[in-house]
This record gives sequence, C-alpha cells and structure tokens, in this order.
Amino acid sequence: MNDLPADAPLLTTPLDALHRELGARMVPFAGYAMPVQYPTGILAEHGWCRNHAALFDVSHMGQAWITGADVAGALETLVPASYRELKAGRTRYTVFTNDQGGILDDLMITHVGPDRWFVVVNAACKEADFARLQQGIGDRVTLDVLTDRALLALQGPTAAAVMAHFAPASAAMVFMQAGPLDVAGIPCFVTRSGYTGEDGFEISVPADQADHLARLFLDHPEVKPCGLGARDSLRLEAGLPLYGSDIDTTTSPVEAALTFAIGKRRRSDGGFPGAERILAELEQGTSRLRVGIALDGRAPARAHTEIQDTEGRRIGEVTSGGFAPTLNAPIAMGYVETAFAQPGTPLRLIVRGKALEARVVSLPFVEQRYHRG
Repeated sequence: MNDLPADAPLLTTPLDALHRELGARMVPFAGYAMPVQYPTGILAEHGWCRNHAALFDVSHMGQAWITGADVAGALETLVPASYRELKAGRTRYTVFTNDQGGILDDLMITHVGPDRWFVVVNAACKEADFARLQQGIGDRVTLDVLTDRALLALQGPTAAAVMAHFAPASAAMVFMQAGPLDVAGIPCFVTRSGYTGEDGFEISVPADQADHLARLFLDHPEVKPCGLGARDSLRLEAGLPLYGSDIDTTTSPVEAALTFAIGKRRRSDGGFPGAERILAELEQGTSRLRVGIALDGRAPARAHTEIQDTEGRRIGEVTSGGFAPTLNAPIAMGYVETAFAQPGTPLRLIVRGKALEARVVSLPFVEQRYHRG
C-alpha cells in the first residue's frame, strides 16, 4: 500500500516521536512510518479497545475542507450517497465510484454548516482522491486540503467517559454526529465515529497540538495506545471492509454489501459514476457478494485463500482473514457466488493445500456498539 518509490523516505505523523518513545514497532504503511504494535502486543491492544479505551494515530489519512454554495450537489456527481438532505452536524459514509461501478475509495463526509463540509479519505488513496475532487467539483467549490492537522481515534466502551472528561460537550453527541469542539482547551473538529465497531471519536487536531493532546489522553488510566495490527483485527471482527483488500475497483457497492451507502433518492435519480451498473444490480442482483465466514478449528485463512463449495468447485476468494481475539476463533471475509451467500451455507477454504471446513455467517462477527442515542 506504499505508493512511494522504494528508495523514497517514509513520511511521519506529528506523533512519530511519541510512538518511538512508547516503544512502538514501526512499519511502512501508505508511504508513512506507522506503529503496528506497542510492547504489550496486538492481542493485548485488541482486548483493551474492546474493554476500555484505545488511542490510535490515524494522521496519515487525508483531511480537507470543502466550501461553496452547492457542495452537496457537486459531491453527488462523484458518489452515490445523498448529501442534499444531510443535516448540519452529521457525517455520512460513502464511496467514490468509477464509470464501471467499481469502488475507487471509501470516505467520510460531514456537513459542518452552511456552505462548509469536512472530508476524510484513506491514506493510500488521498492524493488520487483529492485530485478527483479538485477535477470533478473544483470549478464549483473550493477544496482546502489540510496538511497541518493530525487525526486521533479514541475507541472503546469507556471512550465516551474519557472524552467527556476532556470535552464535556461531547457527552451529547451520538454516532455520526460531528462539529467543532474544544478538547482539553484545544480547538478540534470531532466526529463520534471510528472503524473498530466500538463507540468512540475521531479527533482532528492542529498538528502542533497533537502530541500534547495524545499525552493527555494517555495519562488517563482508561487509555492505552494501539497500533495498526489491533486496528485491523478490530475492524475485521466488526465486519468492516478495508479498501484495497475487501473493496477495490473490481467491486461494486452492491457486491460489497454496502448498499446502505447508496442514497434512497439516488436509487431512482442516478447521476453518479457507474450508476447504470449499480442501479441494475440493486434491481436484479449480482453474481457475487461479500460475506462473513467462520472457520472450524483454529487455523486462519488469509487473503486470496480459495473458497470452494462442498463439491470442491471454486466459488470465490477470501479478501481478509485472521484470528478473532474476541471470539477466540478464526474468521474471514470474502466474495462468493450469490447462490452460496446465505448464512449457514457450508464452505471449504483451501489453506496450504488442505480443505478447511467453514460456513457463511452474518456480519458483523462481533456486535457493533455505536452510541446511537
């Protein structure tokens, strides 16, 4: 996922020195040096997030303001979500689609207030995403890419109590609500969201204040740092797709089980890239679907593992897989022919030449605990 030349120096986030001080193992990710784990290890970090509050550095992701008289209308020419109806102070998940109906990236867009919107995109795609926004809607609105901000994710069942300690007004927020908020006296932009399946917040903070704010959070007894390893196992348990693994330009939102990201009005009006294919799939179905998979035994199945029916015929492929610490069992996500997508359908996964028994299960694997009010 690192698009930089092999000899290019890795970029760093404003928390780089803190990660190293905390003993993080740093790895290349999307062109950045990022913490994959801290000395306690991925399993401990995963468990801490499920039971307490974990702090993730996601500053490598792209952030931008979009301003103008018709941002919603401009955005709707690029994505299938409905934004004209989105109230101020609310965030909505969506995907960029290409003319063939494939997914170019997934992203979060917040309606901040009159003529002002906030966008967060994936790190590996951010240059292309911002170029797409500039080219697609730049003549109608103003795009201001933020290079002077960090992004922290505070996630877990006690995240709300921790956040309320530093920002009492956050207690009134619900899932996918967002707005400017002073956190420990620092002006931030906060969304009650995250990608772990737990309640939590994503906090956009000025880069020169990020280290200070992170240390304040980590001084709280409920908070510990977590890296990319735990973030991946947490999002897999929550049944959340990862761009570049579970969704990409070969998958449509319908195949990817992301039909909720296609606005009700857009299903009749269209007007977004790939609408012809995507609306036809909504009407007629698809040949394959993203599903959850539970494996018998203890051996995990990784990405690109072949999926077969019980007769030994190839019917799909695993896109994400690993061991689920919360369930103490191996799980996976992948695409199978639609006829085999019903929960309970038996499957065989071919791991190192051996067929492992498995079955389709409903997503998520672990209950999502977002605070919806």
